[in-house]
Amino acid sequence: MEESITQKQLDLLVDHKLEINTALTADKNDALAKMADTLEGASDRILAANEQDLAKAQGKISDVMLDRLRLSKDRIKGMADGIRALISLPDPVGLVLDEHETPNGLDIVKKSVPFGVIGIIYESRPNVTSDAAALALKSGNAVMLRSGKDAFNSAEAIVEALKAGLAQSRISPDCIQLAQDTSHQSSQEMMTARGKLDLLLPRGGRGLIQAIVQNATVPVIETGTGICHIYVNKDADQEKALKIIDNAKTQRPSVCNAAEVCLVDAAIAGEFLPKLDRLFKGRVEMRADQAAKKYLPDAKAAGPDDFDTEFLDYVMAIGVVKDVKEAIAHINRHSTHHSEAIITEDPAAADLFTTMIDSAAVYVNASTRFTDGGQFGMGCEFGISTQKMHARGPMGLKELTTYKYVIKGNGQTRD
Repeated sequence: MEESITQKQLDLLVDHKLEINTALTADKNDALAKMADTLEGASDRILAANEQDLAKAQGKISDVMLDRLRLSKDRIKGMADGIRALISLPDPVGLVLDEHETPNGLDIVKKSVPFGVIGIIYESRPNVTSDAAALALKSGNAVMLRSGKDAFNSAEAIVEALKAGLAQSRISPDCIQLAQDTSHQSSQEMMTARGKLDLLLPRGGRGLIQAIVQNATVPVIETGTGICHIYVNKDADQEKALKIIDNAKTQRPSVCNAAEVCLVDAAIAGEFLPKLDRLFKGRVEMRADQAAKKYLPDAKAAGPDDFDTEFLDYVMAIGVVKDVKEAIAHINRHSTHHSEAIITEDPAAADLFTTMIDSAAVYVNASTRFTDGGQFGMGCEFGISTQKMHARGPMGLKELTTYKYVIKGNGQTRD
């Protein structure tokens, strides 16, 4: 049977794997600079393609999700600047992570190396296309990109621009591939591409992530849905808390680090929740548990699934807890282990919270919106890992490498 287009693209990446895995730092940085320039220079072409995607999606997805799909000249410039930011970061390949000599004289060196060929399956966020391609290149990996159909025209225009930059460098444009098939078949082929894909990352909603985790036969790093919590402790600065909650919920509600749940200490619920009600009135739909509803008469009663839902919209579940221990128990029970925050002026409560919460990022008196590779100084990110094996939190350059041992001897044999 003739190979599919996806399989041919995977074969092409394997053919160029060694080239990119061993590329010099100077060549990778030069390629990134050219990719950023051609990306920004292709703004008009990319925006025209994005308009096609927006027109097709109109009426089919929410306004919040349309905003996630929408590009602008400023957003494209931000994507290009994210690529440029990687140039100044250290090359993560070839680092000596550990070295020691054994009693028999073997010199054992643990070195960072690229994975080889990385795949990413993602939904309707066009910026993921450039972020993933640039991170893969700087970390010495060839990459297979598989965009959702909602963003395919945008992704294709972005990849064309990135490849135009690579064509001016010493690195082959074939090191980046965009799946031309957005049906389930291409996802299935990537999930089962043992021997071709060394690592697969899903980036999107819970359905996409779980489908890949459950069906992939290649290694997967689970990047997370974000049921992110903010707990307002009894010793919180309430004005600070309102500012942080507003930012975490409304600054960009369609992303995984937006807060979805607010828990309030029972000792201050009667004072704080009316303030939150005034802040969110006409802007955010609140779904309150029975204890919170007493102070939020206009809020909807929370349903059985509201504390386990990633809304990605102007909706927030509100609950009242007895104390910090009950808040921790609630969060660990309902969290997707992405990002959680405590607002408090009590160092003991903050210390207990950061020690006991089992999530990739835990904040004290700051918005969950900072869980982002760019904000963490990583340039950009492949996604936010919510698992504990290999990598956790923002997947930056170091997280896209693995390691091998290089052992040097002088004729030693084992008895």
